[in-house]
Amino acid sequence: MMQITLEQTDDELVVLPKGRIDTSTADEFGEKLMAAIEEADCVRIDFEEVAYISSAGLRVLLNAQKTVNRNGKELICCNINEIVESVLVSTGFTNILTIE
Repeated sequence: MMQITLEQTDDELVVLPKGRIDTSTADEFGEKLMAAIEEADCVRIDFEEVAYISSAGLRVLLNAQKTVNRNGKELICCNINEIVESVLVSTGFTNILTIE
């Protein structure tokens, strides 16, 4: 089970997923993320409460990054824990995503 909260700040929309981003939750995460990208020029994903991300979740991130690149928008990943960071590093996603 995953929870996804959205928070609007002055200049960006923050996506706050909580739980695991895997095969059973990636579609829901993708839908919410793509809706956020449509709505805002800058979207920040706060990974603080994400326990795990699978290849299905990585596919969502890749599609989101391609979309923002095409549309001149920005996607920022932040508060990445060690588990998620190890997946991003081992898959080369640290070279694709903007990470703060």
